[in-house]
Amino acid sequence: MLEKMKEMLAEILGVNPDSIREDTSFKDDLGANSLDLYEFVLALEDEYNIELPQEELSDMYTVGDFLDYLRDKGIEV
Repeated sequence: MLEKMKEMLAEILGVNPDSIREDTSFKDDLGANSLDLYEFVLALEDEYNIELPQEELSDMYTVGDFLDYLRDKGIEV
């Protein structure tokens, strides 16, 4: 799943996917703003056929945070 997330983020943010790791911060490392994150969340929801409640997203700062969340929800990563 990390590879899929790298592809999504590279497309949305125009960054090199090789620069993305689990500890990569959306804001500090990738320069993502709230609109970028919204687009990423929509892509995740479409890709994995899930709904990510807004209130659960406020504590997600890194790629790993999203991976952990998806794992906790039973999504195969």
